[in-house]
This record gives sequence, C-alpha cells and structure tokens, in this order.
Amino acid sequence: MTENTQPSNIIPRIVFMGTPEFAVASLDALVQAGCNIVGVITAPDKPAGRGMKLTESAVKKYAVEKQLHVLQPLKLKDPVFLSALKNLQADLQIVVAFRMLPEVVWNMPPMGTINLHGSLLPQYRGAAPINWAVINGEKETGVTTFKLQHEIDTGNILLQDSFPIGEDETAGEVHDKMKEIGARLLVKTVEGLANGTLTEMPQEAEGRRPSYAKASAGEAAENTQLKHAPKIFTETCKIDWTHSVIAIYNLIRGLSPYPAAFTYLNDKMLKIYKAKKELHTAPKSAGSFETDNKTYLKFAGSDGYIYVTELQLEGKKRMSIEEFLRGYRFA
Repeated sequence: MTENTQPSNIIPRIVFMGTPEFAVASLDALVQAGCNIVGVITAPDKPAGRGMKLTESAVKKYAVEKQLHVLQPLKLKDPVFLSALKNLQADLQIVVAFRMLPEVVWNMPPMGTINLHGSLLPQYRGAAPINWAVINGEKETGVTTFKLQHEIDTGNILLQDSFPIGEDETAGEVHDKMKEIGARLLVKTVEGLANGTLTEMPQEAEGRRPSYAKASAGEAAENTQLKHAPKIFTETCKIDWTHSVIAIYNLIRGLSPYPAAFTYLNDKMLKIYKAKKELHTAPKSAGSFETDNKTYLKFAGSDGYIYVTELQLEGKKRMSIEEFLRGYRFA
C-alpha cells in the first residue's frame, strides 16, 4: 500500500489522452470542474465515409471547440512528440480510451499517469470490458481509476464505482451509462490526488475486489475466477445456435450496436442488433428458423427461440423486423 504524497491544494497541470466519444465525457467533466488541461493527445485525423474525407476524432473536435492545445502523434516514441509532451510540463497524465502507452510516456509526469477502465478491476482486464461483461451475463459492472504500470490494467487502484446491468440492456446502453459515471469518478480521483487524500491499493491477482470497493458495491468481497476482456474478433460475433437461448441472447446484447452478432440467411450475413428470447421445452433443430412473413422471425437455439426484432441483412440498411419482412422473400 502506498500513500500519495502530493502536497494539498495543488492544481495539477494535466495532459489528457483519448480518442472516441466515450473519452469526451471525461474530458468535459475535467474542464467543467476547472482542471488545468495543458494538452490533449488524440489520434491523427483519418479518412472516413464515402468520400474518404479526413475526419477528426471526437476528442479533437471537443478540444478544438474548447481551445485546448492538441497533439496528434503517429508514433508515441517519436522524439519530436516526446519533446513536445515534455515541454507541456504536466504533473499528471490521464488516459481514457486511448492506445497503449510506452513507458517513456506514462512514466514522464511526477504524479504518474492514471487510466479510467470500464470494469471493476481486476475483473475484465483488456480491450473490451463492456462487451464481455454483458456477453457473460453479469448483473453488475463499474469503472476503475488506477495508476499505469508495465502490465496492462494491473496498476494500483485509486477509486471504483459500480452500477447494475439490466437484464435486457445492450453493451451500447451500458457504455452510455458508464461514460457519465466514469467521468464523475475521474474528477473525484483528480481531486483526491491533488489534495493527497487518496490511497493506492494493489490489485489482487486472484480476482478479489479491494476491501474499500466492497463497501461501495454493497456486497461482500469474495474470491472469484479472474475474467478477461480480450479484443472482439469476427469469430466471436458468429452465433452458435447449439448454445442455450440465454447465452445467445447475451451475445446479441453484448455485441450491440457494434460490431453486432451475426448468422446467415440464404447465404447472406444477417446482423442481429436486438432480439427477444423464449425458452421452449422442444425447439426445432438448432439454427432453423420460422416466420409468418409479417411480424416475426425466430431462430431455434438448444432450448428455445430467439425472436429477431432489429437486424441488418448484408447489403441492406438496419431495420425493424416488420420493415424487413415487408420487403424480403424467403427462398
């Protein structure tokens, strides 16, 4: 256990690192709280859309609007970038939804670098914690602020906050709640570091939640198997209809709205964004489907049916099941 020794009443010079919309909520919360943001590091502009027009990241758009100093390095070990970063004389760096940092970057400021992670660490370390929590049918998740160190998502924990996952909530809905809860926790973390009231807590490798998180979560800390959150690949998204209806339903929720779980219909990829589940004692063969051609399309799992309610067929737009059935002719 280590105590933060930063003198009280210090307003730290902060460099913020992030790219997507998720990170904007945190940056905005820091700005609204009066934090001294001396620089924003984000991804380079990238071609996007039909015209392949150069597009700014969500974080850059916000930073420019707020007249914050922006750096967009191609490589984080580029000497020119490192020199520019050092010249910002940051006391603290904050990372939210950004790429992995080399030690020369995260070890630069005297107060260190903190990361906001979308899980209750040490559970769900990795690139896709929101997706995997929903896919695995978790009833609760949360956010963690922690100090960066060599091993990914293993640094000392600063603060945590938990919240429930609804039975029918998608990863997208959890994401939207989490970015706001995480933003508030981040501000609280910076305040605690600035006034020296935070205590760093090492993560317990076997998956036990830190003792102070027990009280905030309202439940007893217990030993659990460590669950991971690796990057989502295409094979992760393909529905295996021999699985249980609950498992399939959770996969659909956990991959919605992106990248979306999929199956095939007449040899064309069918992405499923929303669905309903029905347990049935004697379903038809796994993967077979039924439809009335007007209101429903259901696929058989091992112990029931998945009713598709929102989908996208390869080459078509995303639509409701009613819209789809009005225009689709089954072979």
